[in-house]
Amino acid sequence: MPEGHSVHRIARQFARNFVGRPVAASSPQGRFAEGAALLDGRVVESVQAVGKQMFLETEGDLWLRVHLGLYGAWDFSGEILVDPTIASANGRMGQTNQRGTDLEAPILDDAGENSLASIGAPRKTRVHVRMSEATKGLADEGVEWPPPVVGQVRLRLMTEATCADLRGPTACVLQTPDEMLATVAKLGPDPLVGDVDEGEERFVAAVRRRAVPIALLLMDQAVVSGIGNVYRAELLFRAQLNPHTPGRDVPEETVRALWRDWVRLLAIGVETGQMMTMDDLSPEQYRAAMAHRDDRHWVYHRTGLPCRVCGTAIVLEEIGARKLYWCPRCQA
Repeated sequence: MPEGHSVHRIARQFARNFVGRPVAASSPQGRFAEGAALLDGRVVESVQAVGKQMFLETEGDLWLRVHLGLYGAWDFSGEILVDPTIASANGRMGQTNQRGTDLEAPILDDAGENSLASIGAPRKTRVHVRMSEATKGLADEGVEWPPPVVGQVRLRLMTEATCADLRGPTACVLQTPDEMLATVAKLGPDPLVGDVDEGEERFVAAVRRRAVPIALLLMDQAVVSGIGNVYRAELLFRAQLNPHTPGRDVPEETVRALWRDWVRLLAIGVETGQMMTMDDLSPEQYRAAMAHRDDRHWVYHRTGLPCRVCGTAIVLEEIGARKLYWCPRCQA
């Protein structure tokens, strides 16, 4: 399931390319036809991510709420801001992208130049990014526009230069302002939304009053927003915390350290597009970690492999119908 960093990256892409512009909305699949008809022609006024959900505001006090869930993703094409992770995923944003990021792959603009290397940072470049690896990074000239619909697209949003296709979401609904605020009110604090210190206090209070295992609390979106299976396992390992410890028994300083580590890891995830949870890597190790999950995490998806710290075999168990990876010695 996409975790918080992915949704914040998607919201940034919409802010860069859709806010302030009218959108043509359609539902090629047909399952959101009525909603698309209401959105069609409206100007996008704002966009924000809270945890795993994105809220897009259009004129006329109409909000689009999207929760990607396990299988949802946005495919972007046209004039978009391309970075190495987006290029490696062929324009797809939202899925965990555990395939990794190739930091060495060139990203070509319409002049045939590497848009990253030529100016030293990502930039808006008119690139048509397709599902096929063979066509990744092709310049827009001569490419069909609007792009053809591929697969089951629940919602297509288009400006004159940018296209975003939504497929497989858990939720894609229209809301009034009051409904949108009510949805957000049910969510736990997100380090990138509101005051980070207030978020810390809400998180500490929510954890410390519950007898529920900390591994379940970190996945409860009413306790804290954006954490999923990967970040949960890695945060607990980095804190050297037994995942079965009841929240009320976790020392307050440890709870605060968990929040502050989440603040740090979420920011890294948003900027890199990967759930990078290992520190102090050499340049070679960093490139390998960006490219392959096997080199990126302490415990996630490492069942039976030796712990990177103590050598004990990493354990996999199920808790709350989700997989939990942890080291029984480091997290005793």
